[in-house]
Amino acid sequence: MKKPKKGRKKIMMIVISIVLGVAIIIGGLMIYGKVQMGKIPGLSFDDVLKYTTQGKKDARITVGIIKDGKASFTVYGEDAQVLPAENHIYEIGSLTKTMTATLVSKAISERKLSLDATIDEYLPLSKGKNYPTISELVTHTSGYSSFYFETPMIGTFFSGKNSFYGISRDMVLEKCKSLNMKKDSYDFNYSNFGFAVLGLVLENVYANNYTALLNDYVQKELGMTSTKISERDGDLGNYWDWNEDDGYLSAGAVTSNINDMLRYAQFQLDENAEFALCHKSIKSIDASSESHKTMGIFMDEIGMAWLIDRKNGIIWHNGGTDDYNSYLGFCPDSGTAVVVLSNLSPNYRIPATVLGIKKLLELK
Repeated sequence: MKKPKKGRKKIMMIVISIVLGVAIIIGGLMIYGKVQMGKIPGLSFDDVLKYTTQGKKDARITVGIIKDGKASFTVYGEDAQVLPAENHIYEIGSLTKTMTATLVSKAISERKLSLDATIDEYLPLSKGKNYPTISELVTHTSGYSSFYFETPMIGTFFSGKNSFYGISRDMVLEKCKSLNMKKDSYDFNYSNFGFAVLGLVLENVYANNYTALLNDYVQKELGMTSTKISERDGDLGNYWDWNEDDGYLSAGAVTSNINDMLRYAQFQLDENAEFALCHKSIKSIDASSESHKTMGIFMDEIGMAWLIDRKNGIIWHNGGTDDYNSYLGFCPDSGTAVVVLSNLSPNYRIPATVLGIKKLLELK
């Protein structure tokens, strides 16, 4: 049975009113967000920290500093209250990529890899296709997307698990086989998939799985004894699930604590062995958006995973998972470094990256 015309017109007017109302609200929030973002440059590290932890009872933000050759750290809780100096275990997210890049650098020094070689020299890939070089993978200029859909993502969406959980090494390899990178060069496009592929390359050249490679390297060679591929056994909870066979481990599966990450930061400042190659600029990318610049985040060039801020003389990287976010930045000229480890989502108020950059600039 058809509704009377007046009834249909009334319903249409209600729908239009709702749509306009939602649009006005969204537009208002966007304007409010821009106004709030505009305030960030004028805030100090302490201001940003207080705002981010205000009323957040479970907040545990650990800030480590290296200055004048000395390392120290402070743990902050709700309302920026200073807490006991405990070594909490955090997910460091994409800071894992800098460790993967260091393993690549190590393999280069051992003549197992070449930056200019294409990945089909190290992986069993189909002939007659164009593949990226190792250099393009470590600089996120391979043309690869951030990730590619795989069937396990359906389950993780509904279960709330890590989106990369259950995507196996074989799935990564098969996707790699199906892709044909036709252009001679690609712009910067941050790619988790690219670092998953690097994990496969490292496994093949060392004939060992990535977990063993990473754990042995950071624990035995670097002395970072609490750093490892996540086993979900830290003290803060809400860690991502991972399988031993997952292909994205090399993109973001490491957990660590502040003592180890300060040790890692000191290795960056010392620029010994494989670290120096990672910091050397490979490509200009000019990847900072206007919102990044507003918050003091600059991505002018890139080395092996590490981003280079020429404006402020900072080399840095960050990381984020569902419930954690992190930052490590250092100034080679001043010998200062800052590590921020947070058990808050990267989308919660102001992220660790902004905290870290503000603290680092205050120390310079």
